[in-house]
Amino acid sequence: MVEAAGAGAAVRVDVDDVQCERNGICMGLAPDVFHLTEDDELEVLRPEVADDTEGVVREAVRRCPRQAISIVGEE
Repeated sequence: MVEAAGAGAAVRVDVDDVQCERNGICMGLAPDVFHLTEDDELEVLRPEVADDTEGVVREAVRRCPRQAISIVGEE
């Protein structure tokens, strides 16, 4: 699980490993951010949400069938 480090932390991607079905929709939308390994583990390659990834990360959050992806650290 990737989380914000505390107050004033960057906006980051959070994946609930228990909820995640590892179906790869997020990886299909944002392969620079999400990667599904051969061992069926989801890796967050770029946990900080940057201007260049914000749109696709928000789309991945929206389209995750189990709602396992969220953005943390937003005000």
